[in-house]
Amino acid sequence: MVGKVDVILGAQWGDEGKGKVVDVVAPEYAVIARFQGGPNAGHTLIFDGKKHVLHTIPSGVFRNNVWNLVGNGVVIDPVTFMQEVQHLEEVGVDVRSRLLISRRAHLILPTHRALDAASEADKGAGKIGSTLKGIGPTYMDKTGRNGLRVGDLEQPDFHERYRALVAKHERLFAIHDHQPEWRSREQEWLKAVEAMRGFNLVDSEHWLHEQLNAGRSVMAEGAQGTLLDIDFGTYPFVTSSNTISAGACIGLGVGPSMIGKVIGIFKAYCTRVGSGPFPTELHDDTGEAIRKAGNEFGSTTGRPRRCGWLDLPALRYAVMINGVTELAMMKADVLSGMDRVRVCTGYRSGGKIRESFPFELANALEPVYADLKGWPTLDAAQPLPPECEAYIAFIEQAVGVPVRIVSVGPDRTATLVRDAAPVTR
Repeated sequence: MVGKVDVILGAQWGDEGKGKVVDVVAPEYAVIARFQGGPNAGHTLIFDGKKHVLHTIPSGVFRNNVWNLVGNGVVIDPVTFMQEVQHLEEVGVDVRSRLLISRRAHLILPTHRALDAASEADKGAGKIGSTLKGIGPTYMDKTGRNGLRVGDLEQPDFHERYRALVAKHERLFAIHDHQPEWRSREQEWLKAVEAMRGFNLVDSEHWLHEQLNAGRSVMAEGAQGTLLDIDFGTYPFVTSSNTISAGACIGLGVGPSMIGKVIGIFKAYCTRVGSGPFPTELHDDTGEAIRKAGNEFGSTTGRPRRCGWLDLPALRYAVMINGVTELAMMKADVLSGMDRVRVCTGYRSGGKIRESFPFELANALEPVYADLKGWPTLDAAQPLPPECEAYIAFIEQAVGVPVRIVSVGPDRTATLVRDAAPVTR
């Protein structure tokens, strides 16, 4: 029997807790594969009292007998990658025996990071909140057919290709008012590139189909979130790749018929890092309390995350365009102890209420809220309290998809799997 590719992805603006869910379900899969994004992602896993943050390597790397594939849709910073490998090896993870890298994945150069910084600085007050990791310029070179790929490392003229791309970037620096320094990072980058040659570089599309044809199960792990998708997110405050489930087909080289389950990850509330519209954002003590209780600071940038109530029109939109078959609700414990929790059910504009996610989230949109009763402290060893179950039921009815997983704490053990019935709207 041919295997399927299940997809795990973020259903909000990123930081939903995808890494934890992938880590929890990884033993069910033979392969965990990243399909897009780069080191702007930060997947946090906590177990045995220790915290680990992964930026490039898939979140199944801590599990024995699980292959981890960095797919062709990912962009890789060799320096960040090797730092990640070093950390994993220091804590006893045999990374090299579990990891494969697609030859078709693109490389982030030091000049890409410099271009990213220069472009963002030029925008001034209109900046989009880039993580300045060089992601955007790398994807621009990819679509412009100028990029360097992992497979180029194996070519005898690799350094000539590298120098040609650097020369192009140096010409581009002239159009920017800001000229960040980058040469001090070059030697470290070249050293990291040499180290990458020792990893298992594969024609990932062929390797992946061999696994599927052998009946093995694959989990495609997304980065960022649906509302940061380059096509369907809150443009231009988005990332540079397709974060939705369709991106798994392109980012791994599998056909749509190979996709099985699509698991959407969302927080019991909403967060966002950087600039961009956020209708339910809280600028009060409640928002600050959520930030502190949820430790809402970027795992990649350290920036404080903006916090707000759950946005159901946005979640329903994510369910629709991803074909989500089930949901996982993260950080339900963060809202514990509140007398009430609020949920945005629509937007009011010009005297009318709309329940669909619009082309543009203008400031004139006023969120319409429903108030629900809060719940006491959650415990993974105990059933969810009725108030929390009522909150989940409200969400399920609104989006038409069951919530199968509920996270009640940061550790991998603080995870409940619900026997939720199918939902009809």
